[in-house]
Amino acid sequence: MKRISTLGLTVVMMLWGVAAQAVELMHWERLPLAVPLVINQERVVFVDENVRVGVPASLTGKLRVQSTGGTLYLRASEAIAPTRLQLRSVATGEIILLDIAATLGDQPLEPVRILKNAQAQVTEAESSTVPVTERTPIPVALTRYAAQSLYAPLRTVESLPGVRRVPLKLRTELPSLLPIENVSSTPIAAWRLGDYWVTAVKLRNRGSARVQLDPRQLQAKLFAAAFQHAFLGPVGSAEDTTIAYLVTRGAGLEHAVLLPPVARGAGDEG
Repeated sequence: MKRISTLGLTVVMMLWGVAAQAVELMHWERLPLAVPLVINQERVVFVDENVRVGVPASLTGKLRVQSTGGTLYLRASEAIAPTRLQLRSVATGEIILLDIAATLGDQPLEPVRILKNAQAQVTEAESSTVPVTERTPIPVALTRYAAQSLYAPLRTVESLPGVRRVPLKLRTELPSLLPIENVSSTPIAAWRLGDYWVTAVKLRNRGSARVQLDPRQLQAKLFAAAFQHAFLGPVGSAEDTTIAYLVTRGAGLEHAVLLPPVARGAGDEG
């Protein structure tokens, strides 16, 4: 029963950090984007292309700006009144405007990812075979969307055109999924994009020993698999529960797992 694409191991590495820090999405539509800062806390801005940053002279000594590989690192050392920065694309010369302001605070701000119109506009027909970016395989994009939908704030969930939530056909525990571990496995949600399904399965440790999670131990015909966290802590601890994301192709999870036999009534005969 066990068959998992090596893509599953890649997805695992991508997901372990999803819950730790969400990313706020901002769409550049030729209107200045407001990016607030907290004094003495660095904020990261992903632009996805190399840019040169135009910083007003009034911010000298107040704002540290570093730019590398399409990522900006902004850190204010004192209060800054609303001020505009210009980001100029090295490749095209296009300008993106950021309105920053720095104030005191103790809550860290989420990183920002700036999406341009071309990145955000994908037709419904294209979306069944192409994820948000052509570089991202559909199973990876679908799994990331599921993880964000369950863990991240709604405003930070990255758009994935064509994806839809589908009804669960499995709602009971799946004892055959991880038979060698003392772990309960219960499906909680499922999504579909094109020919791929991803089912989120809640895993909970029933024992007192820590359980190291390995997608190769899953007993199912899966295209890929990933865990939100790398391990389960002992039962009763804050780490005793996590989510497994199980990707199937051509059908949902109900066709990929070995289901327990249906209980027969007392009057049933062979």
